[in-house]
Amino acid sequence: MRLLALIPTSLFVASFAACSLPEPPADPAPQDAQPTAEVEPAQPKGFPAILASQPADVQARYNYRHPAETMEFFGVAPGMTVVDVLPGGGWYTKLLLPYLGDEGKVIGTNYATGMWKLFGYPPERLKELESWADDWTEGAQEWRDEGDASVSAFVLGDVPDSNHGSADVVLFIRALHNMARFEEQGGFLSTALKNAYDVLKPGGVVGIVQHRARDDMPDEWADGSAGYLKESYVTDMVEAAGFELMGATDINANDHDQPTTEDFVWRLPPTFQTSRDDQELQAQMIAIGESNRMTLKFRKPTS
Repeated sequence: MRLLALIPTSLFVASFAACSLPEPPADPAPQDAQPTAEVEPAQPKGFPAILASQPADVQARYNYRHPAETMEFFGVAPGMTVVDVLPGGGWYTKLLLPYLGDEGKVIGTNYATGMWKLFGYPPERLKELESWADDWTEGAQEWRDEGDASVSAFVLGDVPDSNHGSADVVLFIRALHNMARFEEQGGFLSTALKNAYDVLKPGGVVGIVQHRARDDMPDEWADGSAGYLKESYVTDMVEAAGFELMGATDINANDHDQPTTEDFVWRLPPTFQTSRDDQELQAQMIAIGESNRMTLKFRKPTS
């Protein structure tokens, strides 16, 4: 297994441990005293406890998504500002909110508005997506508890000036393939990477988890339309945007996933697009598991 620049898990787990409560005063105050109440700042929740508190369907994917190890590799820590690209229903956002704590921020971001028409959505759906940033932020507020990170959102290609130079980490978790697929029709991937560069602080991290195509697969198949991209292509695109490759790890790799040119990633769990009515074929997909994924860490230069 290839593993570069990976912090020991023991240090990571320790960093997520909840802080202990303050010691009581040695001498109790007189009964008639009126001490001034001190409000302790909320402490970020420990990541192991966060993972254990998730619904069963979320926990069932830990074996393939390795959220603790993945966030460790990317250097995500309490108090950070993290951009979650394509947050959808908030799978990662819901883990990050309590972990980052009340000094942290989660910023959701979605595809550029002009990209949606390339999927063939009807006009009424395209109209709905125009208010995605406001709608997602409103919905994400319901995922927050006291002491959790704040939430906001923007769409790629339209980054508010206030977000420039504000983020510590930008996460592209299985988010690159469609942007790569439509790159020639609108520069969507290169624009997204430029946006990531703009919103990151100097030294900030781009963390990528992406369905990985084998090097021997045809480039025309590995263009993102089947969900898979070659690691060399991803690296070239991100470095062309000005980032430096800091390391790679195989924590999200799955050698059982060996697609042919007739396959696409959505045949696998949890989608089962080709086997919803075929229990025998679905059993084969379950035996493969979720996709083989690259996990890459890039950094914005400090100068």
